[in-house]
Amino acid sequence: MSNRPNTPLLDKVRIPADLRQLNEEELPQLADELRTETIDAVSVTGGHLGAGLGVVELTVALHYIFDTPQDRLIWDVGHQCYPHKILTGRRDRIRTLRKEDGLSGFTKRDESEYDPFGAAHSSTSISAGLGMAVARELKGGDNNVIAVIGDGAMSAGMAYEALNNAGAMDARLIVILNDNDMSIAPPTGAMSAYLARLASGRTYMGMRELGKKLTAYLGKTVDRAITRAVEHARGYVTGGTLFEEMGFYHIGPIDGHDLSTLVPVLRNVRDNAKGPVLIHTVTRKGKGYPPAEAAADKYHGVSKFDVITGAQSKPPANAPSYTKVFGQALVREGEDDDRIVGITAAMPDGTGIDIFSKSFPERTFDVGIAEQHAVTFAAGLASEGFKPFCAIYSTFLQRAYDQVVHDVAIQKLPVRFPIDRAGYVGADGATHCGAFDTTFLSTLPGFVVMAAGDEAELVHMVRTAAEWDEGPISFRYPRGNGVGVELPERGNILEIGKGRVLREGSKVALLSFGARLSDCLLAAESLAQAGLPTTVADARFAKPLDTELVGRLAREHEVLITVEEGSIGGFSAQVLAFLSKTGQLENGLKLRPLFLPDVFSDQASPEAMYARAGLDRDGIVRAVFEALGRDDAESVLRA
Repeated sequence: MSNRPNTPLLDKVRIPADLRQLNEEELPQLADELRTETIDAVSVTGGHLGAGLGVVELTVALHYIFDTPQDRLIWDVGHQCYPHKILTGRRDRIRTLRKEDGLSGFTKRDESEYDPFGAAHSSTSISAGLGMAVARELKGGDNNVIAVIGDGAMSAGMAYEALNNAGAMDARLIVILNDNDMSIAPPTGAMSAYLARLASGRTYMGMRELGKKLTAYLGKTVDRAITRAVEHARGYVTGGTLFEEMGFYHIGPIDGHDLSTLVPVLRNVRDNAKGPVLIHTVTRKGKGYPPAEAAADKYHGVSKFDVITGAQSKPPANAPSYTKVFGQALVREGEDDDRIVGITAAMPDGTGIDIFSKSFPERTFDVGIAEQHAVTFAAGLASEGFKPFCAIYSTFLQRAYDQVVHDVAIQKLPVRFPIDRAGYVGADGATHCGAFDTTFLSTLPGFVVMAAGDEAELVHMVRTAAEWDEGPISFRYPRGNGVGVELPERGNILEIGKGRVLREGSKVALLSFGARLSDCLLAAESLAQAGLPTTVADARFAKPLDTELVGRLAREHEVLITVEEGSIGGFSAQVLAFLSKTGQLENGLKLRPLFLPDVFSDQASPEAMYARAGLDRDGIVRAVFEALGRDDAESVLRA
């Protein structure tokens, strides 16, 4: 403990009930210590830093004023919840964040009673909060429900659906809009500009200062009345705000780092709110840690870092990341075809679209946290002859499935879907694990579904997608670095529905779909040494399936193992359906599909996750021996 920060006040707070025993004048010191503890913990574990630092004072004030967990506190996305976790009985485990069997990097219901709603995707808090508020009324309760949502999350349509519903119902719900001018990427869209105008309007700010002066002169007893009068007067002068037009009583903007303002405002709302209230707080992402304040985007998510210098420690990469390879390949195609456009839903860095943007800013569109809109926007572009690459994480694309079906697939529009974070994502856990995209896209008629076996294959698939105009096409690739193969200057156009054979054998066939290909090749080496000559094939396509290749592998081998980093119902289902329909399962073929376990996988190292799923070299070898009815796989693996 000698290297830990000196936090005498924070040491007294194990749960929020302890916090509420402090004097209000002690809260700024507690916030300072909480910020220091958060920085120190994340320097050890890595994770989301800037967002949490921006809500330290807000976190302290909320737990001080509200009776959590009886009062429900919902954090939208949840990446800002580390200070909340420290104050809610989890400080002793905070340095296990994002580690196997440790704390989740997001809110999680089965982790703590102080996490009433799990979140890791954006813009769900108001809907969930409204459900809880209605449940309270139906049960005859009187607890408060508070939803904290960032300005970036307000770019998603779901937030407005919930606001509209809450306002129409006149529900007693408190929404705190945490306006830090940045969600993950710099802010996008009209809402960002609208909030900036609210925060800087001279008429409103002048009235705010008048209210403060009157409060100071007349005493705190009239603070509530003056605050309400100022808000109503502002409505008459400005015509009201968007939130007021939707039925919310709007307070703010207020300084989200000023506890002397936050605490009385929250207290007033707690004691007097009868219907829906929105409190607009203005904060600074990375507040209190200069490196994070100076580069909020770079400190949104961090690896381990040196607290003094802010330098992040990342292991040397032997190969470029798949994301970088995609971005560079898209630039190469964009140089040759001015109809290619890049689309991202608030994740330009995470998807590699930022690389394309540097070369073609006028052909790059960040639509905000609005995956549904991104897909239909891309469909509109495709309908006019453009070639949109709509780059979205696998789990984020789930949010736009209806649009993929109705607006893209049914109309046979050639939207290109680069799917990042396909498969395991390690420390980000179940909410970001890209398990289902192959399954949910392969069910759609006319959809071409690809997966890159390595980073060179990814370059080929970018070129192939750019040239394909017959309908929608997707290609998936994992988080992290490639395997180190040589990259072509430009990709080749792949024949649709045709795989490739990398190694020939006569006994066992390993048919890989996606980035588990390298482990298939390693497994083949071990099997060959055990006297089991093994063919390794890269399917490339789940749909249309290379039926000629699959049929040959089934006919010419005793064992066929399919290997994919996706859920049940994906690539293996396509193979099984084909072999069953053609009667080839009746010829004594020993077929074993390997895919992700039918569970939501919590965080761990990728290596541990692959081993647990049986998708590494050892797991593939064991599957072959099991299919052959042999029990000597371990001796082979030890050799």
